Order: sequence, then structure tokens, then C-alpha cells
Amino acid sequence: MANLKEIRNRIASVSSTMQITSAMKMVSAAKLKKAQDAITAMRPYSDKLTELLQGLSASLDGDAGSKFADNREVKKVLVVAITSNRGLCGAFNTNILKQCSTLLNMYADKQVDFMAIGKKANDILSKKNTIVSNHSDIYDNLTFDNAAGIAENLMRLFTEGEYDKIELVYNKFKNAATQLVMTEQFLPIQPMEDDKAAASDYIFEPSKPEIVEQLIPKSLKTQLFKAIRDSFASEHGARMTAMHKATDNATELRDQLKLTYNKARQAAITNEILEIVGGAEALNN
Repeated sequence: MANLKEIRNRIASVSSTMQITSAMKMVSAAKLKKAQDAITAMRPYSDKLTELLQGLSASLDGDAGSKFADNREVKKVLVVAITSNRGLCGAFNTNILKQCSTLLNMYADKQVDFMAIGKKANDILSKKNTIVSNHSDIYDNLTFDNAAGIAENLMRLFTEGEYDKIELVYNKFKNAATQLVMTEQFLPIQPMEDDKAAASDYIFEPSKPEIVEQLIPKSLKTQLFKAIRDSFASEHGARMTAMHKATDNATELRDQLKLTYNKARQAAITNEILEIVGGAEALNN
């Protein structure tokens, strides 16, 4: 009977876990809808702004706008790793950390530092690497203004020569079950190819250099905000998928335990009946 008690305890434990994972799945599904709507609405504006800026940068002469497009020799690289603050979301954070390791190998002969956006990135990367700053609190109030403050700091680090190249590493939201690990060059700005730039025909008022000078900071802030929004939506999609699988696995395990319990219970009852019959026959003899 002790064996039956152990199985009952396991069934109760698995059932409790299943309720927790099911609840987490529903919470993530609710948050995912809002996050998905936000990034879907933002992407066309961000993509068009980036395309316009790249086209303008490619057609500019001289040093106009070169402050953010200075392709100097790369000696120091800053990688902005965007993860979540919490786990239980499958390989969401692990994929970002793997990509950071790939970048470390790629820039093996250069100084590589990290900026963490998300507690998971800070906790893991800080063990062996230099973290210049941690912005895990941005998820408490994810707004454009808060992201703009981080972008301004990145722009300052680049223009003051602290770093020669800045990369963003994040999960791009595709759907609830699929997230794509992205590595985007944040600074210096990459101009559009000449043939694509030539195909754009605009009338500018005021001049191109003045427009670029105003648009570059706004575009960079929007690019970072979009990356964080993408990561935020991807996190909830990954967690919802992970909790859905965990709930299914818990359900399957619970059913198996119930079957094992019933078999053990039947065996115990059969043994008791055999003992009773054997005792009765012994008394009759």
C-alpha cells in the first residue's frame, strides 16, 4: 500500500504542476495578443523610416550625417543582448546567449563588451564578460521614451569613440511558435546600395543634410524600440508554446500514473483475495 501512496502523491504533484502551466499559458496568450498587435502596427513605420534614412545617407556628399555613419577600424564592439527577465520560455533566452557566443568568436581579436536588456542576459553574460550597463527594468514600463534613453546612450558611446561598432541581438517575432534570432548592426549606419538609393526620387524640404541630421536619432531610437518590442512579443509567444507543451506532457504523465495506480491497486486487491481464500482453505483443512 505504501507504493500506492507514493503514486497518489505523484499524481497530485503532477496535477498541481499541470494547473500552474495551464494558467501560465493562458496569461501569456493574453499578453501575447497585445504585444503582437503593438509590433505588427510598428513594423511598417520603422521599416520605411530606416529605408528612407539609408537612401538619404547613401546619396549624401561629404561629411553630412557622418557622425553616425563613421566606418572606422573596428577595435571595440558593443553587443546589446535583448532577453527576458524571467525563464520558463523554452529556448528563447538560450538562443540569444548562443548568438552572443558566436559573436565573441567572430570578434575574437577585438574587445567585445555587452549591454544587457533583460535579467537573463545580465545574469549569464556577467559571469565571463564585461557588462557596461543593465536595463532589465525597461520591461516594467515598456515605452518609446524609456527605449529612447537607452538609444541615446548607445549613440553617445559610438560618437565619443568608446565603441567602433554596436550590434543588436534579439528574437524577432514571426508567430507564437516561431522566433527568429536576429543580429542587426545598430551603428554605424549602413547606407543603402547605390542602385536602390538611385531608384528613390524625393523632393526634400529643408535640405537633405538637415533632414538626415534630425531623422538619424529618431530612426535609431525607433530601431531599438522595435527590437525590444519584437523580443517582448517573442517572449510571450515562446512562453505560451512552452507552457502548452508542458501542460500536454503533464497530462500524459498523469494519465500514465493513473494507469499504473489502477494496475497496482488491482494487484493489491487480487493479493488480498488470494490471501483470504488461502486462509479459508487452511481453516477448512
